[in-house]
Amino acid sequence: MDLVSLQALLGNLSFAVLFGALLVYWVNLAFPNFNYLNTVGTILIAIANLSIAALLGSRWIEAGYFPISNLYESLFFLAWGITLVHLFAEKMTRSRLVGVFTSPILLGISAFATLTLPADMQISEPLVPALKSNWLMMHVSVMMLSYSALLVGSLVAIAFLLITWGQKVELRGSSVGSGSYRLGQRNVDDTLTLEKLTLADTLDNISYRIIGLGFPLLTIGIIAGAVWANEAWGSYWSWDPKETWALITWLVYAAYLHSRISRGWQGRKPALLASAGFLVVWVCYLGVNLLGKGLHSYGWFL
Repeated sequence: MDLVSLQALLGNLSFAVLFGALLVYWVNLAFPNFNYLNTVGTILIAIANLSIAALLGSRWIEAGYFPISNLYESLFFLAWGITLVHLFAEKMTRSRLVGVFTSPILLGISAFATLTLPADMQISEPLVPALKSNWLMMHVSVMMLSYSALLVGSLVAIAFLLITWGQKVELRGSSVGSGSYRLGQRNVDDTLTLEKLTLADTLDNISYRIIGLGFPLLTIGIIAGAVWANEAWGSYWSWDPKETWALITWLVYAAYLHSRISRGWQGRKPALLASAGFLVVWVCYLGVNLLGKGLHSYGWFL
């Protein structure tokens, strides 16, 4: 089997495995007594992670450069990063809610890459001159890993908002999410309330930790991009649409971290900021490329 056929096989395998993971997580949500399903979902995500890693590795061998130069490759790299962060978040939270939120995103990314993109955008092509640089791996890979962490952290924050929807939540304790919650709720037994309190506390804390990981990566990626831009185009910053939205993304998550660390915000307010960040990341990653304008439009949408 040649490497091109292997990549197609691995892409289809990852799609099938992620579809299975989505079904498992949502069935487990509907029937929580089937605890073993959460383990099955974790195993499927791990298989998808390995499949995508093998796909990217075979593409690296075939093309001779780090496989992150076009939309097809970056989508799978993003999916690989999200599966990696998902496994970390799920281990920390021990909650089925992580998979309930990440599996649809992962399936959507895989489906878009394998089923929607035209064939000519899925093949490896020679790098354009601007991408023939060692900064390609440094800048783009760090940015994609930061997107992965920020997206998962934001999804966990959205999960927090949903389980506390319509309820008064008050956090008491540390300003960085290690305190305890008080949840006001009517007509609910004490056991369920305590379970929700514990889960809310965990989700809030894990969201903060994951975003705290993604933000430095985003900062490093932006700095690396500026250095690369100066080397390639003679300017550190040109207010290109991609650069502008990267800055907006940085400001949103900087506001999130500032609100938690300096202002002592807890629970719902920072979770709303993180939820807004989820949309901003997607605009930065894909939205501005739909315009086909700017210095970052090559290799993506035309």
